[in-house]
Amino acid sequence: MRRETQNVLLILLGGALVKIALNGDYLRYVKPAQQPWIILGGAVMLVLGGVAIVSDVLTARATTRAASAAGPDHGAEPAHAAHADDGHGHSHTVRSAWLLVVPVLAVFLVAPPALGADSVTRTEARIPQSAANTSAAAFPPLPAGPVVPMAMNEVVSRAGWDSNGTLNGRTVSMTGFVVHAGGQTLLARLVISCCAADASPVTVHLKGPAADRFPSDTWLQVTGQVVPGTASEANSYTPDLTLATIERIPAPKDPYEY
Repeated sequence: MRRETQNVLLILLGGALVKIALNGDYLRYVKPAQQPWIILGGAVMLVLGGVAIVSDVLTARATTRAASAAGPDHGAEPAHAAHADDGHGHSHTVRSAWLLVVPVLAVFLVAPPALGADSVTRTEARIPQSAANTSAAAFPPLPAGPVVPMAMNEVVSRAGWDSNGTLNGRTVSMTGFVVHAGGQTLLARLVISCCAADASPVTVHLKGPAADRFPSDTWLQVTGQVVPGTASEANSYTPDLTLATIERIPAPKDPYEY
């Protein structure tokens, strides 16, 4: 690949990283704590690409001035002419190298969406490892109030491993996206440790027909009560939730749980 192509790719990729880090799109791929590193990485690429381009321009000018001072050499064929007609297809190689710009532009102009229902159906839902290593005594009682807002990760952890039954009889509120699988309507979230590559789903079965009308990947805020004893290894720790209310909401800027 020619230096010009490499320099342009560096600048485009660096600009794409800075762009998604500043507008929040990076949250589709990594945890919020990674933002400074994405900005730093993008800035370094922009600086390296800019310095390389300036260096090449200065070198080309110096070469041109030196050639002008030496006078015309009628006995030598210009190097670029020899390369243009050497019959080995170098011009085609250069054009092919520029195709590498296409995926960079795709990231820069159209950021891929966050993982959704398709990822859940292709990955078995499982209890978070941190919950599997937690004793029942480590789950504190839920705070007072008619409705307790909770992360779905915590609801599933308590439903699967809290033998003290802190969820019993309590109405909880959570948000997630719809997944239709196995004839059931599930509410799901993806839990990540570092980035989307290590995402694992947690799911809740929404009982009743109220949620069936929503298509997959629709984001909902629901309230209801977890049916005791319905989360087990046999159903991938997916508890039943008896719905009290259900509301369609916009997709959150940060779609993952941690």
